[in-house]
Amino acid sequence: MTTTRLALLSLPLAASVLWLWPAKAQDLRKRFDAFDTNQDGILSGPELDASPLLRRLDTNGDGEVTPQEAAFAIGGLMKKKRDSASEFEGLKTTTVFTRVDRNGDGALTPDELPDTAWFKRLDTNQDGRISREEALNTIGERFSQSALTQATSTEPSPISTEPLTEGPQILKGSDYGVGHRLTELSLQPLQGSALPLSAIKGRQGLVIGLFTSACPISRKLGPELKRLETELLDQGFGVAWLNAQPDATREKSREFATDFALQSPLYHDPDRAVLQALRATTTTEVFLIDSAQTLIYRGAINDQYGLSYAKKQASHHYLREAATALLSGRLPLISATTAPGCALDLPSIKKPTTTALSTATYHRDIARIMQTHCIECHRQDGIGPFALDSLEAVLEHAGMIRKQVERGAMPPWFAAPAPDPTHALFANDSSLNPTDKATLITWLASDRPTGDPAEAPRPRQFDAAWSIGTPDAILTLPKPISIKAEGVMPYQNVVIDTDYPEDRWVSAYEIQPSARQVVHHVIVRVHRPGERVRSLGEGDGFWAAYVPGNSHRILPPGFARSLPAGARLSLQIHYTPIGTATTDQTRIGLVFADQPPQYEVRVTALANPRINIPAGAANHEETLSRRLPKDFMVTGFMPHLHTRGKAFKYQVRYADGRSETLLDVPRYDFNWQLQYTYAQPKLLPAGSTVTITAAYDNSSSNPANPDPTKNVRWGEQTWDEMMIGYIEHFVPRSDPGLTSSR
Repeated sequence: MTTTRLALLSLPLAASVLWLWPAKAQDLRKRFDAFDTNQDGILSGPELDASPLLRRLDTNGDGEVTPQEAAFAIGGLMKKKRDSASEFEGLKTTTVFTRVDRNGDGALTPDELPDTAWFKRLDTNQDGRISREEALNTIGERFSQSALTQATSTEPSPISTEPLTEGPQILKGSDYGVGHRLTELSLQPLQGSALPLSAIKGRQGLVIGLFTSACPISRKLGPELKRLETELLDQGFGVAWLNAQPDATREKSREFATDFALQSPLYHDPDRAVLQALRATTTTEVFLIDSAQTLIYRGAINDQYGLSYAKKQASHHYLREAATALLSGRLPLISATTAPGCALDLPSIKKPTTTALSTATYHRDIARIMQTHCIECHRQDGIGPFALDSLEAVLEHAGMIRKQVERGAMPPWFAAPAPDPTHALFANDSSLNPTDKATLITWLASDRPTGDPAEAPRPRQFDAAWSIGTPDAILTLPKPISIKAEGVMPYQNVVIDTDYPEDRWVSAYEIQPSARQVVHHVIVRVHRPGERVRSLGEGDGFWAAYVPGNSHRILPPGFARSLPAGARLSLQIHYTPIGTATTDQTRIGLVFADQPPQYEVRVTALANPRINIPAGAANHEETLSRRLPKDFMVTGFMPHLHTRGKAFKYQVRYADGRSETLLDVPRYDFNWQLQYTYAQPKLLPAGSTVTITAAYDNSSSNPANPDPTKNVRWGEQTWDEMMIGYIEHFVPRSDPGLTSSR
């Protein structure tokens, strides 16, 4: 295996810490914790005697087993088992099937395979029997010895392929109460009567931090709690430390506070009412609440400590970043994460239902839904056609809001729901969760109660200049472009020259049209000196992009885009006339990285220039497959079709035969060239085959179709068609000599 290959394989561990969050660990960690009776993170003494297998995990013979040691040892056992029983590899051989088929009749029955879930999965024709062919077709080369034998074995297997480390993972905040007003909640101090939140919060709001003296991770975070307490109090927040252990003594709480010099009031929750109201999950969770009692952030303090790992310093300071955003009148980029710590024995947080909040009022509920999902665009000087940042505006446009929400056109998000809703698949998912959608529609269909203005949320603030902060450089179109009053316009292709004498690394960009209402999208590419600048076409990736509601990108620490010395930027701009003639002179703001990054962010294009869409075809499909020559650490996708585009899908088939849908956009909308950004990078190993599939409606029933009588081929203009599946990914910085300066 080459050094490059090894480096790429290490990316999920090294880069996920920098990018977002490491993968979750469940099964193996749960089994480890079940044997770790004193919860000290180590198996020793009587704990190792609980099972003969546990002693075999003590690879260094010191009488103790750490989670890392267990993972290493189990990996060795797995390899040894595979090596000594290679005949069980896949269903290419039938030894395992024969073993389970006790009566030797060539089929499995429920008494031979009593695991109901496995039986239903393998019995594809539902005749109550599983043939070898059914098992082969269902599991294929993924089949391993455990697939059938685990279902019939009486001995539990501790083997899991998931890592033991568990760090914070991104959640979709609105699914976990973020953006909603907390009901009047009371905290019980160690002495005295319960106090409502309104009596505890500071002028900016309140932070409730959970702790217990018995949780190792909670104690590791103690020094950070003290630092945060000082900072938050100085910023005008109230701070409340809540012992998450219901039966904890007052002395234990005071000891914890003394150990870390915490000065803020201590609270306890003997009947768990507060923990259940907050839907808390672990002993290290924090909750940021603004002065209007809106939950702004919930989750981890930072990512320095987690299950089975500790870092020298944190890469992400979630609570600090959320508080900074709140003080600036903005919503945090990350509004919810999991919080690695000791799990609380409380009812788990459920996926949102479709049950509406029947008592909703504008000030308490609807205004917060608007703030979270709508007014980023629909505000004064925003790119939306009208504002929705007041009761009067919402009432004026109630009919259109209801129609667009009911038909799923707003907020603009067109990816199919993730099969596993536990964590957010895409970090920029702007969709309404089922409860909020039902609440909004129910309120619009009612007499629209206003409610108490005192329950209104704090107004959001928007930077009139740049969302990325003050740019280090601003690049502007050489001259304004005239946009006619009506009709359609061909794409405009414009070049901006740069004169930087050395290569630069760009950590953030923002594209700002001067006439946003007429700009449909902008695609920016970078060309080295001497490289021919041609029209956007087959196989071209992009360097930056703009669509309404998606105008900027801020990359995580350690990641950047390359801007070569003397580069030329080509911009493809799509203008849509709005009834009055105007001009536009788009500009691009750049923030340069302070130092060369660890990883370079790139965009690769899978393009099919051979598309041929028959005239009148209402559901014509085109596909393209490409085998990946190297490992890809994927961070996002952006499908690109024109006005006949109907649907788009990315799929992958791995070298071992497994298949997976990466992104499914069942209702493609040309007006929203959205990028779907992963919450956590995904490794597509070398040898995998990525397939993109596009569906087109070239019939007369498509009102956006320029000419349903025409066979359509590849072309740059909107009356032609394209099929491009952009893939954003990152690679280790290839040239250590490249430099960057501000």
